[in-house]
Amino acid sequence: MEVYWLEQSEADLPMADDWLSSSEADRLSKLRFAKRRSDWKLGRWTAKNALALYFLYLKLPVDPQVLASIEIRPAPSGAPEAFFQNKPAAATISLSHRAGIAACAVGCSSGVLGCDLETIEPRSDAFLADYFTTAEQSFVAEASAADRPRLLALLWSAKESALKVLREGLRLDPRNVIVSLRDEAFDFDGWNPIVVRHTDRGTFCGWWQHEDSIVRTLVAAPPPNPPIRLRMPSYVRDAASLRA
Repeated sequence: MEVYWLEQSEADLPMADDWLSSSEADRLSKLRFAKRRSDWKLGRWTAKNALALYFLYLKLPVDPQVLASIEIRPAPSGAPEAFFQNKPAAATISLSHRAGIAACAVGCSSGVLGCDLETIEPRSDAFLADYFTTAEQSFVAEASAADRPRLLALLWSAKESALKVLREGLRLDPRNVIVSLRDEAFDFDGWNPIVVRHTDRGTFCGWWQHEDSIVRTLVAAPPPNPPIRLRMPSYVRDAASLRA
């Protein structure tokens, strides 16, 4: 299964909102807090552009009018679903936000996927005890002090990605989501394989990557190839800048 990945930051957001549909603009107007508004817009901007780039083979231009015809709507579970011209798009998506960055993973509509971003930062012993299996706790404890924040972020991110695949989020106990890293999975310059198993809901294959202070994870079914990075065309960046 081919999966595509796009990241955008708050600096990439245009000032104008002409790329939102009327219903999305109405939703935005009802969000009270500036941080929530910014995160929501960044997620939609990233997802819409990821979908437009994914469907470039259909000759869709990446411009405000096309982006406004793409909507990201919550399913009853809360998971994001993509629509194009009010019809379900032939794609499945997953979204994540962290530290002013949004990521969107896009794959074929016959598959399921989940992606997550996590910052590498100190976590409490209580966090480790509450959300991780005994084996995972031992794995983190046996790592060097310098590696523990990174490993903890990786394990947590992989659990989050799997819970998104299952469309349950933290309604399920994260301790029932078990992450396995292969011995060779420590090439920090690229994507590395992971396997995530839920005790009752199946096993998913995926990938993880570490860059700067961010860990990225993706899991999917059927098993995905390493994610393919999408790049925003220069004319889109220039147009967004002009509209700002």
